[in-house]
Amino acid sequence: MAKSGFKVLDSDMHILEPPDLWQRFIDSKYKDYAPRGTTDHVRDLRMVGPDGQAWGRPVDPPPETIPPPGHIFHRNQKLFKSHMERGWSSQVQLEAMDEEGIDLAVLYPSRGLNALSIPDMESEFAAAIARAYNNWLYEFCQADPSKLMGAGMVSVFNIDDAISEAQRCVKQLGFRAVFLRANIVNGHNWHDPYYEPLWSALEELNVPLGFHESNTSAGRQVGDQFGYDFMLRHTFSHPFEQMLAVGSFCGGGVLERHPNLRVAFLEGNCGWLPFLLWRLDEHWEMFGDQWAPELKNPPSFYFKRQGYASVEADEEPVKYAVDFVGNDRLVFSTDFPHVDTKYPKAVERFLQLPLGEEDKRKILWDNCAAYYGVRRT
Repeated sequence: MAKSGFKVLDSDMHILEPPDLWQRFIDSKYKDYAPRGTTDHVRDLRMVGPDGQAWGRPVDPPPETIPPPGHIFHRNQKLFKSHMERGWSSQVQLEAMDEEGIDLAVLYPSRGLNALSIPDMESEFAAAIARAYNNWLYEFCQADPSKLMGAGMVSVFNIDDAISEAQRCVKQLGFRAVFLRANIVNGHNWHDPYYEPLWSALEELNVPLGFHESNTSAGRQVGDQFGYDFMLRHTFSHPFEQMLAVGSFCGGGVLERHPNLRVAFLEGNCGWLPFLLWRLDEHWEMFGDQWAPELKNPPSFYFKRQGYASVEADEEPVKYAVDFVGNDRLVFSTDFPHVDTKYPKAVERFLQLPLGEEDKRKILWDNCAAYYGVRRT
């Protein structure tokens, strides 16, 4: 399949997990403690714990304090009604890919983005949540492994658990990446020595790391200052958390120490890259000898060598990112079926962006293939 002559690899397509995923797949001793998804409306991404309270996110506000749903909510209720009625199955996913014109997709979670966002979770329980999700995702992808590829969940509450699950995801399940939320849940920043064994393990496995944020978290997040205002939370939570992670990896020395580690910052846009990388370089020039003596090059060098960021289908500022970092550091994302997806016209909308043909070709396939280690056929 090709869309207007372009092969398309979706770097960040979402599944919507069944509400009882963890009841069905988690180790039996944890079933009574596992979260469960809610289904109050089409595309409901929330979860609750056994006590019925919000899981991995702030407590829901009183209904009377929230304005009535807007046009995007109503659009998506109609657009995805049949998807929900058919259980968001693998077949639904494949049909959506065909309709959109996607040849291959790497799959990231929906409810699962909040599964491990509770600070200081008990490590064995957190590891069991990750294993259960990965086992379910493996089964989901078996409908067509040539088109559906997994990004595995790992728990960082015990670094050995993260390493062993990453190894299982790659060697046994055949996943193409592992993912983490960008916001901190265990008190360790990404350039902390705590994480060094995991970064080394990912290098050895030759598997990339994908950072993917969510609108809410039970942990500290930059969007918290906006309370329940979804418009403002969503504006800032995704890109700002990713920007902080870029700072750790490029300015905190992670990519200097791990030159073979590939890392992507997904669903947070890319238009901010010129500003942030320029500012990081400026501060390295002023203060690097004192605070970052191990950095042999400016922070932007490391992003241009090992980093990727995703482009939304209608992100016109992408042209500035291409000017600053080049056209080989950006990957395409439809964000199906989340709130800001342009499905079923995401690829079509992307092709209207002010980019050259070679830029589009690289972003739609070549860069994604390089990041995930996929051969072009």
